[in-house]
Amino acid sequence: MQNIIFIAPPAAGKGTQSEKLVSKYGYTHISTGDLLREEIKKGSELGIEIKALIDKGNLVPDEIVTKMLKNKLANIKGNFILDGYPRVYNQAEILNTIFDELNIGKDEVVAIYLDLDETTATKRALGRLTCSKCGRGYHSSIEELMPKNEFTCDVCNIELTKREDDNEETFKIRFNTYLKETAPLLEYYKEKGILEIVDSNKSTKEVFETIEQILTGDRLNG
Repeated sequence: MQNIIFIAPPAAGKGTQSEKLVSKYGYTHISTGDLLREEIKKGSELGIEIKALIDKGNLVPDEIVTKMLKNKLANIKGNFILDGYPRVYNQAEILNTIFDELNIGKDEVVAIYLDLDETTATKRALGRLTCSKCGRGYHSSIEELMPKNEFTCDVCNIELTKREDDNEETFKIRFNTYLKETAPLLEYYKEKGILEIVDSNKSTKEVFETIEQILTGDRLNG
């Protein structure tokens, strides 16, 4: 199995696919957002600095994210999924340097782009539901992602919540900004020969099966 860099516009399903890969194959799911939140929760000196930056509405500098990410990658066993990093070309270059320093070869990594059109993405976003306790994702209208009991987490049995920014106007901005920033990333990984594009307009099951084919080398065409 290869390590995965997930590249995907909002609502493309990388969180859902990551959950499936963790459950079935034991991947370690690494989200830079989670790393930052964990550091803040620790109350460390770095965590306090990060919280102050976020509270002021500032972006956390790449140097801090790089340090945390490198430390995480150096201390995990088995394969990993990178979720939310890199987002821009400069971060891809930084990540490549980290891989070199940790002796993670190009043949050990695949960049998977979950391709999704804006109309479908918007529909998915407006129906997304999340458990505030375990973080599990659901959907109000996609049958395979609906909770067993309406608006209630299957695991925690608490009411599901909806993201404040999952409204049509805000989502359109997020979606188009992501596409603009991601275009150079796709070319970057295409040139490295490790880019795989998956049609995320298909069902969750079909998308997962395609990802499995990529990871096992059984995909007939990309």
